[in-house]
Amino acid sequence: MILRHAPLFLALSLLAGCTVGPDFQAPSAPPGGGYADPGKAPRRAPATIQGEGPAFGWWKAFGSPQLDELVDRAMANNQSLAASNATLARARTRIEAVAGKRLPQVDANARVEREQVNLQAFGFDPAAFGTSAGNPQFNLYTVGGGVSYDLDLFGGNRRALEQSVAQAEAQAHQTEAAHLTIAGRVVAQVLTIAAIRERIAAAGQIVAEGQRNVRLTDARRRAGAGTLVEVLSAQGQLASDQADLPQLDQQLAEARAMLAILVGLSPAELGPTDFDFAGLTLPSDIPVTIPSGLVRKRPDILQAEADLHAATAGVGMATARLYPDITLGATISQGAQSPGDLLGANYRGFDLFAGLTAPIFHGGTLKANRRGAEAEVQAKAATYRQTVLDAFGQVSNLLAALNNDARSVATQQQAADISSRSLRLSRRSFQVGNSGILQVLDTSRVYQRSRLALVEARARQFLNVSRLYVATAGGWTGPVVAAEADPVAKP
Repeated sequence: MILRHAPLFLALSLLAGCTVGPDFQAPSAPPGGGYADPGKAPRRAPATIQGEGPAFGWWKAFGSPQLDELVDRAMANNQSLAASNATLARARTRIEAVAGKRLPQVDANARVEREQVNLQAFGFDPAAFGTSAGNPQFNLYTVGGGVSYDLDLFGGNRRALEQSVAQAEAQAHQTEAAHLTIAGRVVAQVLTIAAIRERIAAAGQIVAEGQRNVRLTDARRRAGAGTLVEVLSAQGQLASDQADLPQLDQQLAEARAMLAILVGLSPAELGPTDFDFAGLTLPSDIPVTIPSGLVRKRPDILQAEADLHAATAGVGMATARLYPDITLGATISQGAQSPGDLLGANYRGFDLFAGLTAPIFHGGTLKANRRGAEAEVQAKAATYRQTVLDAFGQVSNLLAALNNDARSVATQQQAADISSRSLRLSRRSFQVGNSGILQVLDTSRVYQRSRLALVEARARQFLNVSRLYVATAGGWTGPVVAAEADPVAKP
């Protein structure tokens, strides 16, 4: 019986296929977009090569197997990444849930009832039906099912699917960015530990120099050429220098604890972190993504683009609600007083239906929702443009920092060499009585500041190199978040 009405269903389904609302087009980069000219690079500055940008595993350029192992462990154990991966999985399952609404919805039902018919409510005497004991009671067994299908005349469901796919894509890029960020933070934390250890080593050498000054002034005092004041001045400077060591040790403990958190371990499980700049390689050539490629590679830009896509689909959804919608369906049921008769043809019933829903008056709500969706598109478009500009600005700053860091390291190295030589000469002058201890202490403080400034300059150079890698490395392409094929093709 239902099959005889199939042409009616087919004719109505042909009405479907119109999709209202704007179709999404990927935005172009802002006009004039690009990196600022960083200027001429110093002779010892790392060279930048613009092209496709860093490859997966960019941190291996620092030449530390121990660093590589820590990044791998962070990718496997970091709890923030685990949460991000689970959120991505949820977004992908939403695609399947929304896609399922575009298909016919089929349900089955079964029911067992014990009923009593109130004949007197209809003006009948129960005795006339042979039920002198009162209203009749009986069992009723019912089984059946139904199918319904939304024709989606104006593409509201198709736009909903498009939006869910775009939202899942945005979450995928956010997850990629999270992995890239964690890798960058692990590298930065390792470089921070190396810098602190360099500061501790420099502070140890400064303390050793202070101890030499104490011995020197004390020897002069015992020889009758010096005074106790000179000895006390040297001891005071030594005590001041030694006071810096506990704070540096505390900074190292905090840096180790942060690194342990990043790799998903407790500080006790972390193991040794004997990093120093001597064991790390400063890359000589750094691949940098060209500006036109950055907008198609960097995950925060791609996420902003996917958010714009989702907002554009939202306009279509809001527009579709302004127009009528048709739902087709059919139900069939079998009802009998005994289970043995339940499948008999005489106990069967069915119906076919086509329902129309058309908005008439909603107080302007539907049109306001569409205007709101259009405003959301404008907001997401502005966010996208700002994200691109921020990315270009960040990369430009880091490119300039490479050159300036190289100049700073060279200058600080020269200053450290000069102050070291000056300290040796002032100490000799003090030994032969040509100068006082204050000159030695002043020269020692200059040497101390130059040594620490050199450590800071080298640490800043390594950190800015790692930041440049992160800024242009693109999304995470490892196996942790490798995207499977979408269960539903994009509309």
